[in-house]
Amino acid sequence: MDTTDLVLAIFHHLLVLSLAGIIGAEFVLIRGDLSAATLKRLAGIDRHYGIIAMLIIIIGICRVIYGLKGWEFYVYNWVFWAKMAAFGIVGLLSIIPTIRFISWNRQASANPGFQVPVAELASVKTYVRAEAFIFLLIPIFAAAMARACGY
Repeated sequence: MDTTDLVLAIFHHLLVLSLAGIIGAEFVLIRGDLSAATLKRLAGIDRHYGIIAMLIIIIGICRVIYGLKGWEFYVYNWVFWAKMAAFGIVGLLSIIPTIRFISWNRQASANPGFQVPVAELASVKTYVRAEAFIFLLIPIFAAAMARACGY
């Protein structure tokens, strides 16, 4: 057993689980009336979303380079690329909610009576729901890769 591979795998999995929790937290918080405190919380949670996503990418690259399976296992594996595509789609879907959270937080700070427009809230809910749905594909692809599917 290689300690580096184990440590990278542990961090990678913990970060992915954290990202799932953050998507769940955003989904729960964007329901109903959003107070200024909730908007501030959403902006903070979303900031952590971005940090964790970047750490997942960095640790993932390290796993490809320094992991026991070797980079060939990954670069020639269509399941790996499907997992990367799912991760990329989740990231792209998160852009609109991030922009909205920042905008809403700024507007709420400037205007204590600010109310999130219903149409914008509905749109963000749809994006976060889509993120969660596509995110479910990531552990499915990971489980397939762990069993050498696609290689």
